Amino acid sequence: MKFTFLVLSFFIVSLELDIGDVRNNYKDAVISKSKTFSLNEELKEVTKNDDQRFVAYKGAVKALTAKYQKGAKLKGATFKDGVQWIEYAVAQNALDIEIRFVRLSVQQNSPKFLGYNNDIELDKKFILKHFNQIKSSKLKEYLKGYILESENFTEDEKNVILAVH
Repeated sequence: MKFTFLVLSFFIVSLELDIGDVRNNYKDAVISKSKTFSLNEELKEVTKNDDQRFVAYKGAVKALTAKYQKGAKLKGATFKDGVQWIEYAVAQNALDIEIRFVRLSVQQNSPKFLGYNNDIELDKKFILKHFNQIKSSKLKEYLKGYILESENFTEDEKNVILAVH
């Protein structure tokens, strides 16, 4: 019975969420408080049993909401909760380039004093190494856009992405 419920809940969440929509909404959420909370609401029902990409995005959005919380204690707890979701997704599927991208994007944009920046170089290298293996053209364009706009990638690293067709 418990297994049936888990399978059913996976399909319900998977049917309601579209990874392309979540990607686009995440990009908007990074620069908009209202979009952050809207995407947080959209991902509310995601559990750790769902597609790990959704789990990673849920964590990233939780971490983003921290900057809008009142008080250092609540900000810290909210950010830490988001990080736990991201790290869970990475632990479950460390070879998924999108999950690694989500972690990278949060680490690159988190204040240094939070100490969530240990895997930046590891994730950058992973993404650059495996970029040409991405089968989804939409995901490839999404990551390419991030990399080319990012101040955290060198010109040489950006040229690696531009060289991939």
